[in-house]
Amino acid sequence: MNSPLQTPFDSVENAHQYVRLLIEAITEAKTEIAADLGAAAQAKSERRVQALQIVQFKLDKLERHLQSSSRLLNDLRTLRRLLLDERPEPTAASPDGIVRNSEE
Repeated sequence: MNSPLQTPFDSVENAHQYVRLLIEAITEAKTEIAADLGAAAQAKSERRVQALQIVQFKLDKLERHLQSSSRLLNDLRTLRRLLLDERPEPTAASPDGIVRNSEE
């Protein structure tokens, strides 16, 4: 008997969706940091500007890592579908131009 899914990581699809949500949250945070950075620059708060630039750098780095993770999870999902025959094979055109399913 299979137990119901309990966490975002019980399946590749759930993990992929979770990573996509994290990327969205980072995008929002980057927008807020950019606004804060502009305000700090106008206030001539050099230390705050430097700190916000570091935050911006770290968010960029995290975003790149999560995008890479998202691509890897997508690849794993595709491979699992191929291995478990969850996806029908693509149809192929015969030399006479008639499209046939590869199972024929």
